[in-house]
Amino acid sequence: MSNTASRTSSHKTLPERLEAFRGRSVFVTGHTGFKGSWLSLWLAKLGANVTGYALAPPTDPSNFELSNVQDVIRHIEADVRDFATLRAALERAAPDVVLHLAAQPLVLESYKNPRETFEINVMGTANVLEAIRQLGLACSVVVVTSDKCYENQEWLWGYRESDRMGGHDPYSASKGLTELLVSSYRRSFFQPDQLRGDVRLASARAGNVIGGGDWSPNHIVVDVVDALVKGAPVRVRSPNAVRPWQHVLESLSGYLTLASALLDADGDRHCDGWNFGPNLEDSVPVRDLVELFIQQWGNGKWIDASDPSMPHEAQTLRLSIEKAKSLLHWHPRWSVADAVEQTVAWQRRYLESPHESHATCLAQIDAYERGAAES
Repeated sequence: MSNTASRTSSHKTLPERLEAFRGRSVFVTGHTGFKGSWLSLWLAKLGANVTGYALAPPTDPSNFELSNVQDVIRHIEADVRDFATLRAALERAAPDVVLHLAAQPLVLESYKNPRETFEINVMGTANVLEAIRQLGLACSVVVVTSDKCYENQEWLWGYRESDRMGGHDPYSASKGLTELLVSSYRRSFFQPDQLRGDVRLASARAGNVIGGGDWSPNHIVVDVVDALVKGAPVRVRSPNAVRPWQHVLESLSGYLTLASALLDADGDRHCDGWNFGPNLEDSVPVRDLVELFIQQWGNGKWIDASDPSMPHEAQTLRLSIEKAKSLLHWHPRWSVADAVEQTVAWQRRYLESPHESHATCLAQIDAYERGAAES
């Protein structure tokens, strides 16, 4: 590849990994969403030339607008289902790196609109990969799916990358299908000895992310903060459900580590699926997470609002991250308690000075980078 770095994957720290994006063209889909807005800010801070491609922000308020993300990147408002527009945008950007985050990200929404969920998550990904194939781009591609891509067996241990894809609900099924799609494109079109072998393609599966600036419907941070601000009890729908909680910057550091590794001289060996979750002890029940929020907030209480009539959601979900630790030398840096502390700090700052959200995001990115340099 023309954009490879000289050092191999096994010798790089996270700060060195992040330096790989300076001056590079990076194409981010879904940049108006919660994770995408944080990712775009981080990449711009690193000196990347970022093109964002997404629909309008999905929530109001949104971190994208509050943090003025459009001021530091090239912003394209369009749909990943619009193949012609997407192809033209990729051709113009000529990216070194593509980070595909655009998705319908909500389990409950997928029950309401299953067809749209499959169209966005599966065919949207197919459009991204097909546009890259048709254009003959030389780039590294990370497709972001979900920890819910695995066929959930309610195991107590973490799912490994070799475990079976599946999904009970339409959202989870769409993510399992996306993983199969990525594998098919990699094996059919993006092998090193094939015409489009200059594309390096991998997928990333993160845990349940929390962080400041998330207003997604039915996300725990939204419910908790809204209740605490009002002085009302936090209504917890599934208090015993275990999830791999992590701060948004943890998942993004995994995506960036993987994208950087694909740029290495030996990057072909990282063309695979990867988990980026917390340490197993930070996969805790929802009730424990809510208790941490209440402790950090300084007051409040929660009540069990379980509803047996609600659509099915998995009760136990953990990720194994041994592969990323061993082969990418990536590891979590903030515990679940740290993640809650950072989230509460962001939300309190927003309530005091909403127009300083950009600076608040950058300050937390700086804090994460400093911790990475020391670990």
